This record gives sequence, structure tokens and C-alpha cells, in this order.
Amino acid sequence: MPRLTAWGRLGRARARRRVRGLVQRWRSSLQLRVLVSTLTIGLVALAVIGGYVGEVTRAGLFDQRLKQVLFESARGTEQTQEVLAASTASTFTDVARDLQDVTTAQRNGGSGERDVFMLRAPGQTGSIGVGATATDPSLVELVSRDLKQAVADGGQHWQSVAIPAADGGAEPGIVVGQEVDVPMAGTYQMFFLYSLKAEQSQLDFLLRTLTFAAVAVVALLAGMTWMVTRRTVHPVRRAAHVADRLADGHLSERMTVRGQDEMATLARTFNEMAEGLQDQIRRMEDLSRLQRRFVSDVSHELRTPLTTIRMAGEVIHGAREAFDPAIKRSAELLATQLDRFEDLLADLLEISRFDAGAAVLDAEGRDVRDIVLQAVDNATPLAVRRGSWLHVDLPDVRATADVDPRRVERVLRNLLVNAVEHADGSAVEVRVGVDATAVAVTVRDHGVGMTQDEALHVFDRFWRADPARARTTGGTGLGLAISLEDAHLHGGRLEAWGRPGRGACFRLTLPRRAGIVLDGSPLPLVPDQDAQPAADAQPLRSTDPAALPDLPPMTGEIAIVSNPTDPVRTDVRLDDAPTASSAARRRS
Repeated sequence: MPRLTAWGRLGRARARRRVRGLVQRWRSSLQLRVLVSTLTIGLVALAVIGGYVGEVTRAGLFDQRLKQVLFESARGTEQTQEVLAASTASTFTDVARDLQDVTTAQRNGGSGERDVFMLRAPGQTGSIGVGATATDPSLVELVSRDLKQAVADGGQHWQSVAIPAADGGAEPGIVVGQEVDVPMAGTYQMFFLYSLKAEQSQLDFLLRTLTFAAVAVVALLAGMTWMVTRRTVHPVRRAAHVADRLADGHLSERMTVRGQDEMATLARTFNEMAEGLQDQIRRMEDLSRLQRRFVSDVSHELRTPLTTIRMAGEVIHGAREAFDPAIKRSAELLATQLDRFEDLLADLLEISRFDAGAAVLDAEGRDVRDIVLQAVDNATPLAVRRGSWLHVDLPDVRATADVDPRRVERVLRNLLVNAVEHADGSAVEVRVGVDATAVAVTVRDHGVGMTQDEALHVFDRFWRADPARARTTGGTGLGLAISLEDAHLHGGRLEAWGRPGRGACFRLTLPRRAGIVLDGSPLPLVPDQDAQPAADAQPLRSTDPAALPDLPPMTGEIAIVSNPTDPVRTDVRLDDAPTASSAARRRS
């Protein structure tokens, strides 16, 4: 039984595969659908026409033959009645001989051979008992009791019967009956049995001819449909193949042009379109190459004068206390803008390296938790100024992966700065997750959020959801674009989610070893909708230190642990001031 069950499951699986293959073939082939649809419609039409013609022909042959049979039977009955009426028979033998003679005589009296039966009418009694006569006694049983009773009521009656054939089959026939008076013997019923074999042969021949014609028409229809659809579908398939080749970068691929018909026009138009696309793509590639070269050259060339300006600015900034307030403020603004200018040049140089394919990954085995803590430490002063809390959730197990610490730390720093800037004083949550193949870090804020369309463009270079929104942290607009390139350089993913008024969430997923293809992430990108922020993580809409919660006396060190009762980490951080209570804390 188990073996039979296994064979049954295997058979069902194979049947399902075949059905799926046929369905896929049906969906993917326009030529097959047109051919099958045309043949189906043609077969149905031919079947309807053939059935109608056959039925009309059968009815016509039967009605014609029936009229002829009824006429011949009536005439034969009349002749028999005349012969019997003129008979001078006076004995049983004479009457029996007369009946046998008229039966034999009427057998060949019609348009064809027929069988004749002389049967005594039901309920008749006479002085001379004469039995029935028949040309073929074995066929007398074809005369049914109902037909006999109908004839006894008077008039001419007929009935269709099946005549046994010599080969064991049956052929159609008609039995026609009418009463005659036999002198000295009473009333008899005279029946004529006609075979419709000739008419059936004609009908069979007609149906065979129609069937052969239908097969020929279907074959011709299938051939014509296949030829027409092939001439129509083949250029379309060729165009699809060429389009795929063009999409793969083979810009010199073209369609073959044959003739002057519509398909040739399609091929020529397609080739002209491909020529135009190739020309435009080459122009764009040249322009992009020039732009990358320009950005790289300008970035390198600006570093020397920027260094000189930086040195002069530092001298001026260092002596600002001796200046009047207006010049002092100008010196401070000069130093700030030089910092932003330097960051912009660094980002442009990094982008140019990615565009030129010159970015190098210096990977080493590191615990991603340490990199996260370092990034949180760097973002803490900004969070303090913005009135945001940084909540860090680290796993108890090591999150070791082959990463470039500098690039990963830069990605996390960009995500944290972006989250703090848009959190509007609310909490920023950082979580780290790890599984057998990947390490993930999510940065979630509860600020203004963003729409789904904005989440699709947030990694574009220089893209901003609200161009009128002022940058308070001096961003260059390239941070998230560089972060995405850093994630791809590791073979990982950087994804964004957001909803207006509900904040945003960024997820960085990195493979733990080089060559691992990611098929998931240890952490979800979309936050749990039912989860509510912790009570101590409510947004702080003021950056006034007096508005911060009171904390117990501190020594300037805050431990970041995964469980306050059973710490597994002893990483500490030195704060600039005891009031930095919005620094990173571990959520248990």
C-alpha cells in the first residue's frame, strides 16, 4: 500500500507538471491560441452544418420512400382483395392455395423485393380454419401487437422496424398493414415488409462524403491558419528577441528586412528606432563619461586651493576673539562653510570612484555591534542638540561579518544623522539582528516620515523630498546615495520605508561572508504597526536642557548593555557633559 500511494502521488505530480506545461505553452504562444481557436470554431461549424445536412437528407429520403411504400402497399392490398373476391374456392385447400398464391405474387409486385404476410385478424373465427402465410416466416415476429390492433381498427397503418441482417446486424425497414376479406375464411391482415437498406446506403455514402470534405476543409483551414499566424507571429518573435538583445547591451542587433509588406515596414521602423536608441545611448554614455571626468577633475583640482583657504580660514578663526562682532561672526561662518565645502568635495570624490569602478572594499572580520556603537557615539552630540533620544537594541550573540568598518560606519552615520534631522525631537531606534547568513541594522525615527514614492527616490543623488526644507546639519545630498553604493559594494542591500506622520525606517542588510546571496533579512523593514514607542521615548519638542528628564548623579560614563541584570557588553562612552542624557541607551 505505501508503494502504491507513492506511485499515485508521483503520477499526480507528473500530471500536474504536464498540465502546467500545457497551460504555460497556451499562454506563451499566440500562434497556438489562434490555431486552436480557429480549428475549434471550424470543427463546430462543420459539425453543425454536417448534422443539419445529414438530418435533412435522412428525412427527405425516408419521407420519399415512405410515400412510395404506402402507395405500393395500398395498390397491392387492392389487387389482393380483387383476386380473393373473384376466387371460386370452396374447400380449405383451395383457400389456402389462394392465400399462398397472392402472397407469392405480391412479393415482387412493388418497386423492389418485399416480404408479404397474410395473418388472420385478431378475434376472427370461421367455418374453415386457414392459417397464416408468409414469404419469410422468420420475419413474422416483426409485426407487433400494437400494429395488428391498429390495423384491426381499420385503415392503412405502418411502423418502422429493424430487420435482422445476415451478418448479425440490423437494417432499417417499414411494415405496412391493411385488412382484406377472404371468402369462407373471414378477415385477414395483409402486411408488407420493405427494407430501407438502399436508402441507408445512400445516407451513409453522403455522410462519408461530408466527413471526408470536413476533414479536408479542417486540414486546409489549419494549414492556412498556421501559415498566416507564422508569417505574423515570427516577425513579432524576432522583434522581441532583438529587443531583449538590445536591453542586454547588444546595440548593434537588428531585424532582417524582407519585402515591402507591413512586416517589412515594421522591421524597418524597428531598426530605425534601434539606430536612434543606439545613437542616444552613445551620446548619453559620452556625456556621462565627460561628467564623471569633470566631477573627478574638478574635485581633485579644488583640493589644493581649498587647503590654502582652509589654512587661512583657520588662522582667521583662531584670531576671531580680537575682531569686532561682525568680523568674528564672518570668521565663524567661513569655518562652517569650509567644513561643508570639504565634505562636499569628499562626497564627490567618493561618487566619482564608484562611477569609475575604482572603489575598493577593505574587508575584515568585525563585530557589527562595535561599529554600530561607534556610529551612535558620533551621532550623540547631534541628537543632544536636536533633543532626540538614541535607543540601541543589540543581540546577545556576536554579529561578526566580513565588512569594511570605515564604509559600514559611514553608512550608519549617514542613516543616524538623517534620522535625527527628520525626527523633530522624537526617539530614534537602532536595532541589530543576526542570523546564519546575514547581519541587519535598522534605524527608525518617529518624525515627519515620507511617502512611498519618496521612499523610492530617497537614495537618488541630490534628491530632496521638500526642496524648501532647510538643511540644519549641512548635508551634501549625496550621503544616502554613497551609503547605497557602500551596501552594494558589500553585496548587501539598503532599503527604506516611511509613512507621512509615522516616521521612517532604513534597513541595512550585509552578508556575513563574501559570496553569500541574500534572500532575506534578520530584521523586518516595515515596523510593527501595533508597537507603541516606550514611555520614555516620547518626542521632546524642546532642546532646552531644562526640559530634559532628571537623571541620577553621573560620572560622565554610560554603559550600553543588552540586559541591565546580566550585561554581556561593557562598552562605555565618555560624554562631553553630564546633561547629555539623550545619548544612546540600551533598550532591554
